[in-house]
Amino acid sequence: MDSSAAIFRRESGRLVAALTRIFGVHQLALAEDVVQDAFARALEVWEAHGVPENPAAWLMTTAKNRALDIVRRERTARRFAPEMGRLLETEWTLAPLIEEAFSAHAIRDGQLRMMFSCCHTQLPEEAQLALILNVLCGFGAQEIASAMLASKAAVEKRLSRGKKLLASSQRLFELSDSDFQARSTTVRRALYLLFSEGYHGASDAPVRRELCAEALRLTELLLAHPAAATPTTFALAALFCLHAARLPEKIDAAGDLNTLGDQDRSRWDADLAAQGLHLLERSAAGAELSGYHLEAAIAAVHVSARTLKETDWAAIVELYDRLLGVAPSPVVALNRAIAIGERDGAEKGLAALDAIVDRDRLSAYPFYPAALGEFELRRGNRSLARKHFEAARALSRNDAERRFLDKRVQACSANDLH
Repeated sequence: MDSSAAIFRRESGRLVAALTRIFGVHQLALAEDVVQDAFARALEVWEAHGVPENPAAWLMTTAKNRALDIVRRERTARRFAPEMGRLLETEWTLAPLIEEAFSAHAIRDGQLRMMFSCCHTQLPEEAQLALILNVLCGFGAQEIASAMLASKAAVEKRLSRGKKLLASSQRLFELSDSDFQARSTTVRRALYLLFSEGYHGASDAPVRRELCAEALRLTELLLAHPAAATPTTFALAALFCLHAARLPEKIDAAGDLNTLGDQDRSRWDADLAAQGLHLLERSAAGAELSGYHLEAAIAAVHVSARTLKETDWAAIVELYDRLLGVAPSPVVALNRAIAIGERDGAEKGLAALDAIVDRDRLSAYPFYPAALGEFELRRGNRSLARKHFEAARALSRNDAERRFLDKRVQACSANDLH
């Protein structure tokens, strides 16, 4: 059975969405307090009597009863959700209204509206992501700080600013609002960042599976809404599935990073890979071609190859060429250069690395000097390769990266020719 912490995290966003529907977004803090009270009560009761067979239902009932008590006690002194109006004023309508707010359909709708509310265009990107992690995914300020490589104080400031803006909105974002599609772009970007934080392991842990799972879950919420189920959203979901399919082999049994060539592809998640390929096909409807389409297509080439040697590197280089035209960045250029090296050899790979525009923006990114080291090692320049790997190690962001780069340094030292 899942741990209490995992259950609480999974249910937190659902309960906050239901309670915010009742209390109003201006009282988000009250909704969060009720959820915390339900969790605290659960810890007491479950420790004494064991975790119930359906812990999610237990938490929902506890939060629902607490909401009823609050509205009954404070409905004359406190202003609740304006759309609820007089329905909260009498017992005839109060209990059915709260019951409906905790229905599966209402919770899904509330989570989706909350997601769009968190991605307010007046908030910087990092504040949007922090809000989603906190409000919809149940992450605390310290966890968010670790995931985003920021200080706890900075995260708390972002959350405070974001929640003040939400409170001033008076209501959750309406999915029929005129800027729905414009805000959809921001929502997808936030989900992409959320998945990337989990998959690329910039924090102390090399992989944060729970972040990947939350990004995929929230993307599925988007796909469930007709107006949000666009080809670009299907491409985003495809990208997440195709990357997540490879997670079982991204880290080995010792907790070390596995290179693509060292991974046992039979342990990749075949169901997730198939789902990703199906979503990628669905993303091809219409004329949209986003960066997510091209990234998902690259991921599809990887999961479709039976071995590293059989990978269609020519197709991958071509896709990276197109991606540079749609969403140019030094990291995209770096990945393209690595693919060129795989297709054409180390000399060509090094030339492509040297040709990266704005490569000074990669000065703190360990995988740039690591790529230089790999290509120099293939050319037999062990001393130069070792220097690049040592530079990469100095930039490494967690123990797994450091151990991986230590091994590359050792590979250069063995039988050193210089």
